[in-house]
Amino acid sequence: MDVQSCFPVWDQLTEDQRARILDHAASRSVKKGTVLHSGGDCTGLLAVRSGQLRAYMLSEEGREITLYRLFERDLCLFSASCMMQSIQFDITIQAEKDTELWVIPAEIYRQIMEESAPLSNYTNEIMAGRFSEVMWLMEQIMWKSMDRRIAAFLLEETAIEGVRSLHLTHETIANHLGTHREVVTRMLRYFQNEGMVRLSRGAVEVLDEERLKSLRDG
Repeated sequence: MDVQSCFPVWDQLTEDQRARILDHAASRSVKKGTVLHSGGDCTGLLAVRSGQLRAYMLSEEGREITLYRLFERDLCLFSASCMMQSIQFDITIQAEKDTELWVIPAEIYRQIMEESAPLSNYTNEIMAGRFSEVMWLMEQIMWKSMDRRIAAFLLEETAIEGVRSLHLTHETIANHLGTHREVVTRMLRYFQNEGMVRLSRGAVEVLDEERLKSLRDG
């Protein structure tokens, strides 16, 4: 897969604009757990070739909460937020799996975005989508109980991984949801007692997907 496959508007860019992206896009391969961007750094635009990235925020107390994930062909704009003066997000981008990606310098992307209406519009679409995900997350935190949020998370993970046995610790789930490990442990034990999951060391196996869906949907 080439970097241009991450840009649906590639054919609407000029030859010079395409050449600048290709000339400056740096290929990187990172291992699971690698932090690619932290805080207010301006790392550059991240374009995912393969693998999976996680964007999360970190509180002063050290608690994490996942904002969104990035998969094949996804672009991460908040890692290059310096190119948009009105937007400042202190987020962390970490590889959830071994990942291959391209890093495009923020200044190069900003220049081309100012020249190209199609690229500017596409960038705005991505930004709007990310903000929608963050607003959805806020809605979950404010209005949904923790048992429903954990049920939704387990169902999302089985869909992403394509398996029912998830290699996840209670601490990992807590970090995704912005809560305490003890809360997750208590909820998962309840799920197990109800026959919805089976717990083992470092793993959660989904046994009754339909009941989890019913719980998620209230």
